[in-house]
Amino acid sequence: MINNNPHRKCIIFSAPSGSGKTTLVKHMMEKSLPLSFSISATSRSARKNEIHTQDYYFLSPKDFKDKINNNEFIEWEEVYSGIHYGTLKSELERIFLMGKVPVFDVDVLGGIALKKILAEQALSIFVQVSSIKELEKRLISRNTDSPESIKKRLEKAEYEMSFAPQFDHIIINDNLKTAVEETYQTIQKFIDGK
Repeated sequence: MINNNPHRKCIIFSAPSGSGKTTLVKHMMEKSLPLSFSISATSRSARKNEIHTQDYYFLSPKDFKDKINNNEFIEWEEVYSGIHYGTLKSELERIFLMGKVPVFDVDVLGGIALKKILAEQALSIFVQVSSIKELEKRLISRNTDSPESIKKRLEKAEYEMSFAPQFDHIIINDNLKTAVEETYQTIQKFIDGK
């Protein structure tokens, strides 16, 4: 279905929570690149302002497990205890049928799993900030998570940053304008086969 087709390229974005990965992805989607956002599935509840089939496919834990059992995911992970995220095979096919390049916005382990599956067909990009302190400031200012959740995310971020060398390209997102330009150039070269 997806492997070893050089004309079916994919872009994988991963990062510790709060690094600005989703912001960078949104900027890339607005550029003149043939990209289409790959909507992940999750078993968590929607946050305020999140829309089913636009931000995520919000599935019940049972539905998510049924899809795992039916081999409907390219990859999936239990990112937090009891909370699953994954990439549906049907989502990738939907994007390829439009003649577009899928863009994945996934957690770090999901990004590594996708890169192993897609190999040279995929460009994997790791987004990070320069320090855990900076990450903490960003998570607090987002005002979407409880203090306990922020603490968990920071602990996880330190662990996730150790995986950065396994990605094709690392973007330090301390200056958004610079990070956007570097990301754009990196993706453009990959799509052009350079």
